[in-house]
Amino acid sequence: MENLKCTHCETENPVRNKYCFSCGYELPKIAVASSDSTIQQPKRRNTDGRKKTLGIIVGVIAFGLSYFVVQQLFFNMPPLDRAMMEVASEINKTCPIMVDSETRLDNAISLPKNIFQYNYTLINVDKASVDTVEMRNFLEPTITNFVKTNPQMKFQRDHETTINYYYKDKAGAFLITISVTPEKYK
Repeated sequence: MENLKCTHCETENPVRNKYCFSCGYELPKIAVASSDSTIQQPKRRNTDGRKKTLGIIVGVIAFGLSYFVVQQLFFNMPPLDRAMMEVASEINKTCPIMVDSETRLDNAISLPKNIFQYNYTLINVDKASVDTVEMRNFLEPTITNFVKTNPQMKFQRDHETTINYYYKDKAGAFLITISVTPEKYK
């Protein structure tokens, strides 16, 4: 007695079976030739190959779209942020630089939310010996007036940038930050 091969799992099954005893798939119908009694199995279409190819194409397209969206949302800097970073880079080319006998400009940085920060070190000051409230009261009006009137600050004023002046002592300990917001210089 001849056997019939399952088109799904390749298991040999008796001809009389309608379903594969191994995997349960329906076995192909048999056709009997008139001259001899050979069993012919119908040709199976290769849809698995097409499904895999389609799946690969869809996967590549989905990956490409995801990659593009992530790049645009997370890594594409707005023009203002890029311009602020360029301003900071130009300033940093000359840093560190002594502003006066007590103050050194260490660097400038562009921060998120349209904030530009100058980082200073007071080279002869120790945190324990300074009154930060008195220091703020002395520096804040001078710095605010400087931001309002200095032509070099025009770019920041035009873009309503908050400008921070961050001060630390000679050991690198934080002293104060003076923030000049657009409301203060308009």
